Amino acid sequence: MNKGQILVVDDEAAQREILRTILTAEDYEVETAGTAKEALDKGGRQRFDLVLTDLRMPGADGLSLVRSLSREDPPTLVIIMTGHGSLDTAEQAMKQGAFDYLTKPLERDDLLRIVNRAFERVRLIEENQLLRQQLEERYRIEGIVGSHYRMREVFDKLHKISGSSSTVLITGDSGTGKELVARAIHRHSPRGDRTFVAVSCAAIPETLIESELFGHEKGAFTGAVVRHQGLFEAADKSTLFLDEIGELSPNMQAKVLRALQEREVRRVGGRESLKIDVRIIAATNKHLEEEVTRGRFREDLFYRLNVVTLGLPPLRERSTDIPQLAEYFVKRVCEEASRPAVPITTEAMRLLLHYHWPGNVRQLEAVLQRAVLLSDGQKIDYTDLPIEVRFSTLPSHEPMAAAESAGAHRFLLPPQGIDLEGVERDFILQAMELSGWVIAKAAKLLGLSYRTLQYRLDKFQIRREGSEGVGSSEEPAGEASPGPREA
Repeated sequence: MNKGQILVVDDEAAQREILRTILTAEDYEVETAGTAKEALDKGGRQRFDLVLTDLRMPGADGLSLVRSLSREDPPTLVIIMTGHGSLDTAEQAMKQGAFDYLTKPLERDDLLRIVNRAFERVRLIEENQLLRQQLEERYRIEGIVGSHYRMREVFDKLHKISGSSSTVLITGDSGTGKELVARAIHRHSPRGDRTFVAVSCAAIPETLIESELFGHEKGAFTGAVVRHQGLFEAADKSTLFLDEIGELSPNMQAKVLRALQEREVRRVGGRESLKIDVRIIAATNKHLEEEVTRGRFREDLFYRLNVVTLGLPPLRERSTDIPQLAEYFVKRVCEEASRPAVPITTEAMRLLLHYHWPGNVRQLEAVLQRAVLLSDGQKIDYTDLPIEVRFSTLPSHEPMAAAESAGAHRFLLPPQGIDLEGVERDFILQAMELSGWVIAKAAKLLGLSYRTLQYRLDKFQIRREGSEGVGSSEEPAGEASPGPREA
């Protein structure tokens, strides 16, 4: 059985053949190259799991090969072969991305030991990629991106309710994606082949909203020269999304309540009631329970809407999703502009992670659209970000122009602070899911010891859904499992 593909790079033909013979006998598929250029040409035509390269060769050396291969996604693992006199350069190669090095003359057992260890890493990378892909497929729906545990709860609930016709109330700050979620519910429902009808209750004047929702008969009022079909009628057998429903007047709240209770509407100026089959999804950035307490929203309408509630967290409370969201938005903007996708520098990403995002996901999208347009086409750096993102935490008495001219870019906490334990818990949850709930593998992903991760799992009471335990241990030999400990 083929264990994997290896490319051997050495300017000495005899050395290449010796390595080919040894590795082929161990069931590896081996290709060879005499120069770094030939290696890159072959790598462009075929994906290799591992590259075994001499350090010193005519022309481009093994170090340049390491730099080129480390930029791939995912990077190709490279083992350097070098003489004793070049150990400093070999260590430099490892700092630039090489997996390990071997000293010449090569010993067969040392060669196979390091190659086998490299393939253990290859398999782990492949497994993590597959798990991440499965996770993203599960927790990404038509423009809704996120793997934070609160977003995963939204996705799970969305999948459960989409097949029904129950009324849904979506809550969350402006810009958190309430209409995207509403559209996703509609698309995944039996009504998904019909037109999704949406209206913002805050955007229509009080004098017109009744006609807009319920329609009117010809001559019902000045200017009503023809019969007009309302949005409830237009959404028959489909979904009607009532955005910002908390802005409705008490009079309109009563009429919407009747339409929901009786499943019928009456046009303005009309005498007959029209039966409708409409699924209602409502959204608000207000706390409707407080509005009910203050007498500004009808209690009976609130309970009629609040059959199933989806609460969308603000971006500042799911900051671990920012890199994933940023990559998604940059890729989409570049595709729309027929441009290759550009990376975001570490400095720019740090600013994105520390900004408090009052406009939430919508604001992040706008910021990255601007950054793509202003970037040099090679990368998005912190200088491509708007001034409010770069300098929002500077003291108010410092003029922004002076701060910008000084090149200041301090990374301070947002005013509301950061829930560090929540961030830590979320990273642990993601690592456990990516590793298939195998503690030892998750510990490697997080750079923690087995003991430390198990302690944190106990501390945060993280358990696999539907299981009494955390997951399989596959505990490293010689590392005892600690007993229960208090947080």
